[in-house]
Amino acid sequence: MNQTYYQTIDTMEKKGVDVEYINGWACGYLHNPKREEQRLTDAYNAGFDDGSAGKTDGYASWVKKK
Repeated sequence: MNQTYYQTIDTMEKKGVDVEYINGWACGYLHNPKREEQRLTDAYNAGFDDGSAGKTDGYASWVKKK
């Protein structure tokens, strides 16, 4: 596995990014198939799209407000 994957997940977790976005990003980055339709969320879809594109900085709008 490459360093980018681990560093990006670590950064997102430390910044408090929505878990759904992180899960979607990881699946997209690893080129896994999407979840079944009834379990899709906006955050998951956004993460999946960013991960599929190899984008590591698209999570800002998915940081949970404290």
